[in-house]
Amino acid sequence: MEGHLDNPLKELFSDTHLTSRIKKKLPKLFHIAELESSRAGKVGMEVGSVREKVIIALLIYQYGKENVNTSIPITEAETDVIVKGSPYSIKTITGNGGVKAVWTVDASSAANFINSYAPKCNILLIQINWGYTRGGFSLIPLEVQKKVFKKLGKDKYLKLPKAGTNPRGVEFTREAIDTMLADKDTLKVDIDWKKEVFEYDTYKKWVEYWKED
Repeated sequence: MEGHLDNPLKELFSDTHLTSRIKKKLPKLFHIAELESSRAGKVGMEVGSVREKVIIALLIYQYGKENVNTSIPITEAETDVIVKGSPYSIKTITGNGGVKAVWTVDASSAANFINSYAPKCNILLIQINWGYTRGGFSLIPLEVQKKVFKKLGKDKYLKLPKAGTNPRGVEFTREAIDTMLADKDTLKVDIDWKKEVFEYDTYKKWVEYWKED
């Protein structure tokens, strides 16, 4: 699928060699990310950070380390990586989970984020559905976000955490995500989320490091 906006990452979605590589590699690499982040069969919260590294590695592989800036200040709440001068936020969800606009520590910081919010970077959204084809790897350009934000308004675009709960972040509304994904300028690669059965040793690479002189 090919949109009409000029975006540095557009070729990830239009180059048939690249898209086939993503379709083939992403399920296995995200499966490894889960194995790396699991203890006693349960996947931990850190899996999000490992998945993010998988996507950044794809960007470095395709565009070269010199064009991919991962040195993002901790104060940048949304930007995870900058490619050829353009900022991107990497978001991964499993099943029908909500998509976080930002992680926050309390209701006050969540409210402050919403009050001052305006879209400011492109979004790479990976929807994981193990055992299904539904979902995939999408690029939601900044221009699409701005258009939908203006159309829906802040109250229909962002979901404020319920009072008295541990918010752990502000989410986009389901309507906002669905509208952005349906936009003609949003790019997508459909992924067949099959888990390949293979042997994987979580500690092998660390043991190899210990063996080095």
